[in-house]
Amino acid sequence: MAQQKRTQIGCQKWLGAIAVLALSVLALSPAAVLAQNAKKIALVGGTVIDALDPEPIRNGVVLIEGERIVAVGPQAQIDIPRGYEVISTEGMSVMPGLWDMHVHLMINGHADYGHWDKVYLKRQREEIMPASAAQLLLAGVTSARDLGGPLEDSIETRRRIAAGEIPGPRLMVSGPFIQKRPYPNTEEFRWGVDSPEDARAKVNRLADAGVDVIKLIDHDQMTLEEARAVVDAAHARGLKVVGHSHRPEEVRRGLEIGVDNFEHTGFATAPEYPADVIAALRERTAQMNLGPLFWTPTVEGLWNYDEVRTSHEHLDNECWKRGLKDDTIADIKGSIAHPERIPYFQITPARKPTLPRKIAQLRESGAVLLIGTDSGIPLKFHCQSTWNELDVWTRVMGIPMMEAIRAATWWPAVMAGKSEDLGALTPGRFADIIAVKGDILRYPNLLQDVDFVMKGGVVYKRDGQPVEAALAYKK
Repeated sequence: MAQQKRTQIGCQKWLGAIAVLALSVLALSPAAVLAQNAKKIALVGGTVIDALDPEPIRNGVVLIEGERIVAVGPQAQIDIPRGYEVISTEGMSVMPGLWDMHVHLMINGHADYGHWDKVYLKRQREEIMPASAAQLLLAGVTSARDLGGPLEDSIETRRRIAAGEIPGPRLMVSGPFIQKRPYPNTEEFRWGVDSPEDARAKVNRLADAGVDVIKLIDHDQMTLEEARAVVDAAHARGLKVVGHSHRPEEVRRGLEIGVDNFEHTGFATAPEYPADVIAALRERTAQMNLGPLFWTPTVEGLWNYDEVRTSHEHLDNECWKRGLKDDTIADIKGSIAHPERIPYFQITPARKPTLPRKIAQLRESGAVLLIGTDSGIPLKFHCQSTWNELDVWTRVMGIPMMEAIRAATWWPAVMAGKSEDLGALTPGRFADIIAVKGDILRYPNLLQDVDFVMKGGVVYKRDGQPVEAALAYKK
C-alpha cells in the first residue's frame, strides 16, 4: 500500500511538474535549458535507495523530465511513457547525488601550502577551481560546500557552474575565512577582524557579494564581542555560520555565540572530548526550537594516513589530474612523493586512535553528523575524498550505511536550506542521481567507482565513463 500510495502521489506531482515547466520555460537559465533539451530519461531496474524511505525500492524506476524527477516507484507500478530514453540500472544501486560539506576548490592535494598559494593563486579561476569542481562531479558529488577561497574566484566559479559554462557540483561558497588574524600571505582568502564593528563589516561585505555561508576559524582568539558580532551579523543576513572545532574553547565559545555547524574532530591527541563540552552539546541539541546542531567530523584523512604513508598506489590515480596543466600535475606529484615527510601529518598517527571515541561521543550528544572531507588538503584528492569518508564512517566507526547516506544526501540539503529541491529521490526535486554496480548498503566502498552521474537531468558519467560532450566548457 505504501508503494502504491507513493506511486499515485508521484504521478500527481509529475503532472504538476510538467505544468510548472511549461509555464516557466522562458525564464530558464542556460543550465536549465541544457537540461530541458536533454531527452526524457527513465532509469529502470535498479535498487532505488532514498534517505527518506527506510525500505529500498527493488526493480525501481525513476522518471526524469528536464531538470526534475517526475515519478519514482517499483517497475511493476510505473508505465514508462513514449519518448523516454531507457537507461538500464539492473544490478545497480541508485541514490541521490552525494553532498560533500567541506571541500576546498582552491587546493588539489599539494603538500606545501606556502608554495601553492604563491604560485597558483592567480590560476584559480581558469584552472584550479574548475578542475576541482569537475573531479568532484565525476566522483558522484553533485552538491558541495566550498569553505575558504578567494572571494571573486569563488563567486565566479559558482556562477559558471550554475550557468552551465563549466561542469561541477551545485556550489555553496563561503569565500574567505573570518578569523582574528590572517596567516602570513593568505590575506586573499583569510580576513582578520580587529573590532566588533570590523567583524560586522566583513560579514556584510561577504553577504553583499553573495556568499552562501560564513566560515569562522580561531574564534577563541577573538574577543567574545568580536566573535558574537560575526555570528549575529551573519544570521541577520540569513547566513549560517560554520565554525572550526580544533580546540575546546572554539566549541565552548561557538555554542555560546550560536555557531550552526562545527567542523573537524579536533582536540589534537586528547583521547576524548571533555565532559563539559559534551554536556554543552547535549544541552544545545535538546533545544528543538533551535533546530539541529550540525557537525562535520572529516575523519578519513586522519584515519587513512598510516596506510597512505606506506602504500602510495592511490596517489597515482589519473582521476585527480583531470583539468590540471602538466606543470601543475608535476608540481603536486613532487610535493607528495614522500608522504611520511609531510609536516601537515606529523601528529596524525597519535590522533588516529582517538577518532572512534570522539565520533561516538558526537553521535551520543545528539549532533547531526554531515559527510564532509576537507577535500583538497595534502594527499586528499577531490575524486577520492568523499567515498573514503563514507567508507571509514561505516567500516571503522560503526555508523549504519543508511545513516551515512542521510548524512551525505538529506541532512546536507536540510542544513543548506535546499531540502525542497535536493537531498532525496522524490517527484518534483532536481534529478541529481548517481548509480553504482552492486549493493552499496552492504559494500559502501563500491562508491569509489561511481558508474552513473546525473545532475539536473544531464548525464555526466555513464557506464563508468565521463560523457565528454556534457563536460566540455561552454565558454
